[in-house]
Amino acid sequence: MAYVIVDTCTKDEECIQVCPVDCIHPRKDEAGFEEVPHLYVHPTDCIDCGACVPVCPTSSIFPLDEVPEEQKQFIDANAAYYQARAS
Repeated sequence: MAYVIVDTCTKDEECIQVCPVDCIHPRKDEAGFEEVPHLYVHPTDCIDCGACVPVCPTSSIFPLDEVPEEQKQFIDANAAYYQARAS
């Protein structure tokens, strides 16, 4: 896992638009978009390019090793989102 999205995400999809490998989900046109509290970065599909970070208007995307201590639970939340989709 290279990047983590935390709960301040507003699901504006700016990060989705710049991601070269389509690893941020769900998109507005995908099932479950309305139900999730924020977007998620796929832990193995992300190529660690960093394109998503500067376009996030809420600074909600962090490199894994820079996730603030009070938001570390979102590391597991990001991984769990994709584990649930795989099931």
